[in-house]
Amino acid sequence: MSELRLGAFGGTFDPIHNGHIQVAREVARRFWLDRVLMIPAATPPHKNVRSIADAHHRHAMTVLATVDEPTLFVSTTELEAPERPYTFETIEQLRNLYGESAELFFIMGADSFREIDTWREPVKVLESANWVVVTRPGHEIATTHLPEHLRSRIIDLRGGCERPIEHTAASGEPFFTYLLDCVSEDISSTRIRKMVCGRQDISSLVPQLVAGYVEKYELYRR
Repeated sequence: MSELRLGAFGGTFDPIHNGHIQVAREVARRFWLDRVLMIPAATPPHKNVRSIADAHHRHAMTVLATVDEPTLFVSTTELEAPERPYTFETIEQLRNLYGESAELFFIMGADSFREIDTWREPVKVLESANWVVVTRPGHEIATTHLPEHLRSRIIDLRGGCERPIEHTAASGEPFFTYLLDCVSEDISSTRIRKMVCGRQDISSLVPQLVAGYVEKYELYRR
């Protein structure tokens, strides 16, 4: 086993919601992770910067959402290096911070995985860490957009498979991509922003402290 089993969950988190927390908890449990880093993006390369809340608001909400979660921590890796917004750069940063012996598990949703071939250096990204692709039960995940050698490293844990994940790439094994269906709630940040704009109650969709923060600073009102 490596010295540290580390999860990394990047996202805009605009706002962070209960679905994000549920995924982070479940991946930490299933993969025996020592901690999961929640990594708010500074300026996501694929999004219009004018359409998202300021980084300090998104960072603050992520901190509030994880304050009572013993396994979840907030990383400012991307916020501190807005000139390096790409995932392969984030992986390099985390390797520098935690060392090559740390076993990295990056978490992403099925929608992002479907578009990963449009990312900067997609093959390098998938060959530099383990990946956990999370989706709802019954949702199909396409893999034909990946090169054959990466498709051969996919391990399907969907359908209630509960076997422990103990391998370590530090021993010379390749990195793997795991498919996991652990999302029970269909929540999206887009939906939450629209609800706030329409003066609807979001308290059942986000942590209580996040709901209070959104109200206090009048986020997403227009």
